Amino acid sequence: MDASTKDGSVAKFPVDTASIHLVVDPEDSIQKALEEYQPDTPEEKKLLRKIDLYMIPCLWFMCVLAYVDRNNIGNAKAAGMAKDLGLGDSDYSMLISIFFIGYMILEVPSNLLLARCRPSLYLTSIMAVWGVLVCGMSQVKNYHAILVCRFFLGVIEAGFMPGVMFLMSCWYKKSELGKRFSIFFTALCISGAVSGLLSGAIISGLEGARGMQGWRWLFLIEGAITVAFSIFAMFILLDYPGTSKRLTPDQRQLATIRILHDKKANSTHTTKTLTPLQAFWASLVDLRVYFFTALYLLDNGCATINYFIPTVVQNMGYAGVTAQWMTVPIWIVATLFLCVVPQTADRFKERRWHVTFGFTLAFVSGIIIVTVTNNVAARYAFICFYISGVYAAFPLILTWASETISLPFEKRAVSIAIVNAIGNLAAIYGSYMWPSTDAPSYKRGFTAMAGMCGAGAIIAAMMPVIFPYLPKFTTKAEKELEVIDA
Repeated sequence: MDASTKDGSVAKFPVDTASIHLVVDPEDSIQKALEEYQPDTPEEKKLLRKIDLYMIPCLWFMCVLAYVDRNNIGNAKAAGMAKDLGLGDSDYSMLISIFFIGYMILEVPSNLLLARCRPSLYLTSIMAVWGVLVCGMSQVKNYHAILVCRFFLGVIEAGFMPGVMFLMSCWYKKSELGKRFSIFFTALCISGAVSGLLSGAIISGLEGARGMQGWRWLFLIEGAITVAFSIFAMFILLDYPGTSKRLTPDQRQLATIRILHDKKANSTHTTKTLTPLQAFWASLVDLRVYFFTALYLLDNGCATINYFIPTVVQNMGYAGVTAQWMTVPIWIVATLFLCVVPQTADRFKERRWHVTFGFTLAFVSGIIIVTVTNNVAARYAFICFYISGVYAAFPLILTWASETISLPFEKRAVSIAIVNAIGNLAAIYGSYMWPSTDAPSYKRGFTAMAGMCGAGAIIAAMMPVIFPYLPKFTTKAEKELEVIDA
């Protein structure tokens, strides 16, 4: 759109409205709509409730099932899978690592593809495929077969988490994201509790049924649940603000304008966007991406214990199905923290010190766990606090990254994917820090985790201080799509 300046000249204001897949009547003025926009009207509140109703419960259940299917390898190991398949410590660690190698390969391409597809079809389709793969894991006969399954599970699941982060950033304002990310991320902790409950029930109830071991039934039933829910979610999940058929035309326009206004992009529509290669390069030259990647890499490294919690609990004196049940309180405590910490971060519009708090809590807990090796109750309690601190930081890091690198649209999508993809590679080295020879104290693993938590706390506290001094590298393609504030 052209706008007159004070000297009578004409200035052009391009905007990356492709980020929300805008559909506008040619005679409508986006500039006028932005100027007339009033936040927090009854209509907007009603729209927000409708968006929440469609998005949050559906994505939450999808995330629970994603992490149940990803992490059930730990419950299967405690239930006898390692013995039945003849797995050693290095074999089990490779099963964890290979998932994230596959995850890294497809994560960035998947987010670029999602930006050009309907999320209601794309996200649910990959969910159905990974559910089928988990079912297939129930029939493996040796280490190599389950290794292949885990690799392709990572490849397929790669598009889910960054895709959800990206989709939510297209629907919600900055002030709304933290609260909803925190609700969404409670699914990570709830999945641990659900996995423990399901594992205990399935393994104890179906061990030996129809000639199958309990851990095989675990894979089969949890995979079937995932496939069933993916079909249901296909008819619930929203697409993008400008294209979602589950909103009225007026609601689509309001959903579009409110996000444009929030990103301070009061300008006109341009059909030009960054190509995948341009978006990737724009992300690579933005030094802030590397800081968020390092922070997420440390947090994910600290979280690798989640694959070993059933084994760690087992070595604390809890045997059989009881070890599965005893993982549940750990995740319930973590869920409480995950509800409270991001909520306060939203309320005070602050990310830095809340992320630092999460890392610091985990650091202190890790030190205590290493110190009180003979006190089972104290170790168990501080494992709860350790997990709570680590998982409370997860949504805040991604929210912080999404807010800091908000536009252009394609760059944001790639940046989130890069942070998530490289961050998840922490599992490759983290999975080797818990060998059975270190049982029951696992001092080496907890010491390394505490050190990473301490490093994460320092980096999080220093990032806002460092960012203003970083050199800014803007690609030519990015400059052409620069959004001019009103």
